[in-house]
Amino acid sequence: MPTEQPSVAEVTDRLAEVRDELVSGLTRVTRAQISVLDHDAALRSLLEASITENVVSALHFIGHDLDADDLEAPTSAVAYARVLAQRDVPLSALIRAYRIGHSMVLDRAFEELADLPPESRLPLVLLFVRRSAQFIDQICEQVGRAYERERERWVASRSGVRQQWVNELLAGAPVDRAAAEQALRYPLDGPHIACTLWPAVDMSSFDLVAAVEDARVSAMAALRARAALVVPTDEREARLWLALPASGGIRPERLAPPDGTLLHASVGRPGAGLEGFRTSARQAAQVKEILTTRLGDTGKERSHPPVAQWLHYADVAPVALMAGDLTAVRDFVRTTLGDLSRCDAREATLRETLHTFLTHHRSYAAAAREMNLHRNSVQYRVHQATALLPHGAGDLVDDFDVRAALLAAHWLGGTVLR
Repeated sequence: MPTEQPSVAEVTDRLAEVRDELVSGLTRVTRAQISVLDHDAALRSLLEASITENVVSALHFIGHDLDADDLEAPTSAVAYARVLAQRDVPLSALIRAYRIGHSMVLDRAFEELADLPPESRLPLVLLFVRRSAQFIDQICEQVGRAYERERERWVASRSGVRQQWVNELLAGAPVDRAAAEQALRYPLDGPHIACTLWPAVDMSSFDLVAAVEDARVSAMAALRARAALVVPTDEREARLWLALPASGGIRPERLAPPDGTLLHASVGRPGAGLEGFRTSARQAAQVKEILTTRLGDTGKERSHPPVAQWLHYADVAPVALMAGDLTAVRDFVRTTLGDLSRCDAREATLRETLHTFLTHHRSYAAAAREMNLHRNSVQYRVHQATALLPHGAGDLVDDFDVRAALLAAHWLGGTVLR
């Protein structure tokens, strides 16, 4: 063992103490600098898990002078590479993420060595650079092989071919529409509605396929669809498009979870032609972001099995337009609602009552019927809720901001509340 190794181990121990800070910074910078890795909540969670396990593994390898030939890529890192291959994200983006992580960890390590005299610091810097480079080279080679294997398997399957065509359609570039329709066996004219489907509980790939098929059959019957297109996004998610009747009379609200389904769904608005195909899918993705945020927030408090939830873009359109920047939404909600934005049971009840009251055109009687309460109870709660707003009743003179903030608080929960 090199004489410098004990000192390197001390540095890696200090870095391990700030692991959460390192992971948070790496995740934030990776998403900011590599836009194709800034995906939905589920994939961001997998990115963070991959970074976490890589940081832990790297510090252990560097600090304990382990043999580079014995290195194995962390499980979550391999899983993340496979999902990126399924989603047609370039391998170069993943490798670049590792280079960014390598650079940031080195910068932090050099800060820990800054107080040493130059004659002691240089050997440690060289050792740290050499060991960290060995780690990055080995892990990148392994996740690269996992990516390529999965990419070949995915593209060779019929699902992979369909996904490639769909990716081209969604990208907005010129595309041979006739060839796409023939390959997908799906018409691109007329109105469409898109859904994103994912499991509400842990299930096998076989069960997921069966559940998606049940949802497809139910959705086609509910909307009298001319055709349907199912394309897996990855092993844990599928997208569904329905070609709707050209005669009109479309009622998207009929699209509801079939009895016994164990799938969550986010549903876009109907849209016409190829642009409608794209727009509805984009809206479904935005709605999924909202629903997964809400499920992640409320799921911490629930002990019973989750219930499948189907959410439509029309129900959350204002929140969907804001949810791409949770920091900005959080500031808007807290500034607009003041003390009413506190995250506790009392304020939650008052927010729900005020939201119902405003939604029903400030009718105490209508809100009471909706909430199954006495009119006086609604009036008392509305008075209490109004008193918690920054400017009291003055904030309800033009209540657009208050209604938007209440809607965001309802769907995004603790992520935007105080």
